[in-house]
Amino acid sequence: MKHLLSLPFLVLATPLFADPATVEDVTLRETGGSYTVSVTIRHGDTGWDDYADGWRVEDADGEVLGFRELLHPHVNEQPFTRSLSGVVIPVGLAEVFVRARTNTDGWAETTTPVPLN
Repeated sequence: MKHLLSLPFLVLATPLFADPATVEDVTLRETGGSYTVSVTIRHGDTGWDDYADGWRVEDADGEVLGFRELLHPHVNEQPFTRSLSGVVIPVGLAEVFVRARTNTDGWAETTTPVPLN
């Protein structure tokens, strides 16, 4: 009975230890009708079992405008910046949003707004 009582507390505590990837910086550079997007991410990558494995650019409705897959952990490189070229952002948008992903938790609930000048 002792073990059964401790299990619910363990399950409830799990979200407290979640380590979502955090978008620290985003830069956009327009080049010939599309954009190069550079995103700086911080995450407590521990290796192949837990690492930031992607980010995407979305419009306000959540439509994906660009996706950058991250193919390996960045344990000794935090934060790190990766870029994606050829992102087409529809004319008239005032801002886009960047959302990070980890291989353990999936897409972050929060997005980082990026105003378009």
